[in-house]
Amino acid sequence: MGSRLLFRQARIGGPRNGRSWLSSFHHLSSRSLHSLPFATVNAEEISGSRPAEVENFVQGNWTKSKNSNEILDPLNGEPFIKVAEVDETEIQPFVESLSKCPKHGLHNPFKAPERYLLYGDISAKAAHMLAQPKVSDFFTRLIQRVAPKSYQQAFGEVYVTQKFLENFSGDQVRFLARSFGVPGNHLGQQSHGFRWPYGPVAIITPFNFPLEIPVLQLMGALYMGNKPVVKVDSKVSIVMEQMMRLLHHCGLPVEDVDFINSDGKTMNRLLLEANPRMTLFTGSSRVAEKLATDLKGQIKLEDAGFDWKVLGPDVQEVDYVAWVCDQDAYACSGQKCSAQSILFMHENWSKSSLISKMRNLAERRKLEDLTIGPVLTFTTGQMLDHMSSLLCIPGSKLLFGGEPLENHSIPHIYGALKPTAVYVPIDEILKEENFELVTREIFGPFQIVTEYKDDQLPKILDALERMHAHLTAAVVSNDPLFLQEVIGKTVNGTTYAGLRARTTGAPQNHW
Repeated sequence: MGSRLLFRQARIGGPRNGRSWLSSFHHLSSRSLHSLPFATVNAEEISGSRPAEVENFVQGNWTKSKNSNEILDPLNGEPFIKVAEVDETEIQPFVESLSKCPKHGLHNPFKAPERYLLYGDISAKAAHMLAQPKVSDFFTRLIQRVAPKSYQQAFGEVYVTQKFLENFSGDQVRFLARSFGVPGNHLGQQSHGFRWPYGPVAIITPFNFPLEIPVLQLMGALYMGNKPVVKVDSKVSIVMEQMMRLLHHCGLPVEDVDFINSDGKTMNRLLLEANPRMTLFTGSSRVAEKLATDLKGQIKLEDAGFDWKVLGPDVQEVDYVAWVCDQDAYACSGQKCSAQSILFMHENWSKSSLISKMRNLAERRKLEDLTIGPVLTFTTGQMLDHMSSLLCIPGSKLLFGGEPLENHSIPHIYGALKPTAVYVPIDEILKEENFELVTREIFGPFQIVTEYKDDQLPKILDALERMHAHLTAAVVSNDPLFLQEVIGKTVNGTTYAGLRARTTGAPQNHW
């Protein structure tokens, strides 16, 4: 990923709760949901007594499998979705399907260029459908059922996807394939560069953004002429299965994409046998490292992020900064690869009301509206054990949280923790015996907080240099010299800079 630097110093606006502009979606009748021409499920009706089924799609047909994986409702533990998971004996149709796609792809600038226009039309139709309130509400609520997050957070995922499709409507797909020419050394000589497909490719995506990540990655692959096989985490794959049906309704050629449900071992076998020319993987560092070895480097990765935020010496807009810190650390229950993992406060901020405001905002989060909810990759015990280990470090203390959620029926295989912040002194963080523990990514509502003085900024920069999961970061300051010092001595996929800097909520202009 190329580094990006975003300055967010525009006029400060107060945080919006977003409820008024979403309220019109909240009371759609069950009848209107059933009227969707592509949908085979109703998010409101999926339950243990009425489980939904998720199928595979290969060589132009929806298919079942010998076995199914029962997905537990993350809020009550009922088996409420049956996913038809392919095993290693059933991968041959997927291998054959990918093998039918040549290296030069389904289209390129010299082959079937009309398909660039086709995908502009598909994008326009899909964007139009996602813009309809009953369709956006359908996907928003379906996301909430499998990856519980607030309505606003889930709707934001649908909205970003809709805007992406809108942006690649009409002629924009062929403009994406723009070529270049360079004059040569003599008459008749020129060099030309073209955006060329890989041909057969694979896309593997995680649970935390069931719609946005797979759709954006899939459509980008399709626009340029690739043939993808898509695998989404089975816990949430129902969302992408329904989106596949919407795309078919909008004219997506059925032979262009395969959709597979399987466990990791089976998918690994498929990749080795089908040998796609490129794999795009979003997920854990452990799996990413294994795939990079197995696939001999033919892979693009977005894995873990231990994401830092540094608050500079200039204290301004404390209410706003506290709200952004709360959103960055605890929205989606902290289950974003860009979630704020550690907060470095200048001592001027620690003298302000920042921490008390962050505590008050965190305590407003509740399970009833899913502003806090199940953690799907860590158990409650694992998070509490991590907290206990941190509190054994001299000088550390619990700032807020640190307790299990109460009065819930979240199954024990998932986590249920109140938004938590643990303070650890900067000198203790830097000690060799503590650093790995403190910088371990907890994919849940958990962050580290520390403070520093003016003469300790080199220690902060040393800590940032020693970290290794550089995904997003924020430098919260309007002091140009401070910004220059920190930005010039750090590296990240994306760095947000200025008083409005955040670690999450990537703006649309990233595209």
